[in-house]
Amino acid sequence: MVVQLLEQLAVSFVACAAFSLIFGVQKHRLVQCGLVGASGWLAYTVCSMLDMRTIPATLLAVCVVTIISQIMAKHYRTPIIVFSAAGIIPLVPGKIAYDAMRHIVQEEYVIAVELAMQAFMISGSIAIGLVFSEVVYLIFRRSPRSS
Repeated sequence: MVVQLLEQLAVSFVACAAFSLIFGVQKHRLVQCGLVGASGWLAYTVCSMLDMRTIPATLLAVCVVTIISQIMAKHYRTPIIVFSAAGIIPLVPGKIAYDAMRHIVQEEYVIAVELAMQAFMISGSIAIGLVFSEVVYLIFRRSPRSS
């Protein structure tokens, strides 16, 4: 089980770094982008191991991605989108959307609608997680600091 988790983390790291390269991210930021993506996938996997459903697990993982992206953006003086766009790549429901389209072609509409709704809800949780984390970050950043 540990070996499988390490394999998944390695694949998510490489996938995020590769997508970052496609997005035109500077080459010296590829490792950080890969780490953000692997962290998000680790959060999602841990939530799944704890029997959390897919949508809340995705929401929590996106919050982790956004928080780490904000930290890295501040540390490396780079726009947050560089890290957050790369970090959500492993969480995008591509296989589910593909299966929904396949079932439409096969005229299995009930299954297709169920899968399409699931893909839509996961995509929505990604968007909500990005916005929610950003709002929380801005609230904490603008709050008065106590000494």
